Amino acid sequence: MFDSALVPIIIAGATGNDEANVLRIVLEADAVVTGVLILLAFMSVASWYITGHKAFYLRRARQESQKFMDVFWQSKRLDAIYQSADEFPDAPMSHVFKAGYLELSKLKNITPEDDSASMRQKLGDIENVERALRRAQRKELTEAEKMVPWLATVGSTSPFIGLFGTVWGIMIAFLEISVQEAAGIDVVGQPIAEALIVTAAGLFAAIPAVVAYNWLVNQVKIMGGEMDNFSADFLNIVKRHFFK
Repeated sequence: MFDSALVPIIIAGATGNDEANVLRIVLEADAVVTGVLILLAFMSVASWYITGHKAFYLRRARQESQKFMDVFWQSKRLDAIYQSADEFPDAPMSHVFKAGYLELSKLKNITPEDDSASMRQKLGDIENVERALRRAQRKELTEAEKMVPWLATVGSTSPFIGLFGTVWGIMIAFLEISVQEAAGIDVVGQPIAEALIVTAAGLFAAIPAVVAYNWLVNQVKIMGGEMDNFSADFLNIVKRHFFK
């Protein structure tokens, strides 16, 4: 009678043998397949590093931006906000504000009581502040998007690199059949197994990279929208108090 208690032991043994067989196939693979596997491993490790690094960066930026926004709306003086902005070095909002404030501070002749400036001059001054805000936004978005295209590259090229290894393995299998004039599993098993392992490695590198790329692009887009809203609010405050 079959003892059901032996089932986990049999499964564990089979799993261990499968892992040992896969490792043996990888170690015994030819130079081309080994090179493809090393390349895919490098791309996968780099993708995971970039994903973790950018996730931490965006999380930190979001938290510090929220703290800066609390200071911004609670304070009644722009100079006080500017002095507090240095406390949030990882907040994109603080950098955008500092750029706009520095440009505004250059307009020494425009005050809330100044009625002598022409409308054209006032509009030009507002445009200068707006350009400074846009430049700061582009700089922050460029920093946030840095290294993210690598994930798209990995996601789009890894399957094709794996496909190259697959085609190579199948080609070697047919060459073995031609040389040995036999088509048994002992002849084609090794190269076909190598081909399938390379295919799996390509998918393993590509799928997480694509998911991470889409997520990071969405987070950067949200950050850009928040900076757009902040810039609009800052310009409204400037217009109300400095360009009446």
